[in-house]
Amino acid sequence: MKAILTVIGKDNVGIIAGVSNELSELEINILDVSQTIMDGYFTMMMMLDLSTTTKAFDEVKEQLAKKGTELQVKVSIQREEIFNSMHKL
Repeated sequence: MKAILTVIGKDNVGIIAGVSNELSELEINILDVSQTIMDGYFTMMMMLDLSTTTKAFDEVKEQLAKKGTELQVKVSIQREEIFNSMHKL
């Protein structure tokens, strides 16, 4: 299963490292990433492959949200099909 991860918040040192390390601990592979800083605000989207993790989706979601709190950013994850249906034109 694939998922879309978004990270938004004030730019700070260690955001990419913190999120990437958490994904590594969860045994989740990053398939693609886009990141930018706009006027001091950090934004990042990642496409993830969840097929290798042993954790349930809700556990992954909770663990990543907790990491976001530690990093002072908002981390959200959605299944790819949900993300696609929400963003269809």
